[in-house]
Amino acid sequence: MSNEWLTPSHFVILGLLVGFAIAHSGLAALRPRAEKLVGARLYRVFFALVSLPLATVLIIYFINHRYDGLQLWQLQGIPGVEIAVWTLSAISFIFLYPATFNLLEIAAIQKPQVHLFETGIIRITRHPQMVGQVIWCVAHALWLGTTFMLVTSAGLILHHLFGVWHGDRRLQARYGESFETLKSRTSIMPFLAIFQGRQTLDIKEFLKPAYVGIVVFVLLLWWAHPILIRATGSIGW
Repeated sequence: MSNEWLTPSHFVILGLLVGFAIAHSGLAALRPRAEKLVGARLYRVFFALVSLPLATVLIIYFINHRYDGLQLWQLQGIPGVEIAVWTLSAISFIFLYPATFNLLEIAAIQKPQVHLFETGIIRITRHPQMVGQVIWCVAHALWLGTTFMLVTSAGLILHHLFGVWHGDRRLQARYGESFETLKSRTSIMPFLAIFQGRQTLDIKEFLKPAYVGIVVFVLLLWWAHPILIRATGSIGW
């Protein structure tokens, strides 16, 4: 069997993912020391100036090459598949979104801080971004079915699995016994701590304007999706 399907884009996307992971996780590791030198707000701005351009390049390259490689399956056009993909994508943002709850801190308008949460989505999983990323990858792999998508998914998931270990390690160093207590009452695997009786789910904690923002974001993304694809297609990467 010819390996002509193994296009250079498979290796480029891996390189981009590794570069982003090193920059993103490396800067996160340097945060405690760097904030003492330049302050929390300035370091957040620097973090954004490094991470956002790398993420933008990644997204554009992914969209432009998403159908590269071998087509392993083709489910597009089968009734119910498109709605399943969009449903999974919407669920993925419910897990990914908690990182943006403190928007003023992200924009460095308020002093950025490291928080120790045990409410809302954290009751379901201690690492919602990892879970959201896995769900997003499953949804898009289902829709695209290409080897390029599988390579991208593997890179994204491995980065987030590393982030689970790295994030716990940083919280342990910062909060010590308080984090150990939180760790004993939460789980990485979704709903595991709830099933084991170590945690309870409080639906009222999800009745917040922020979750309305998730719905609005998904609807806007659904509307803008074709525009985004056309816009990236005009960039010859």
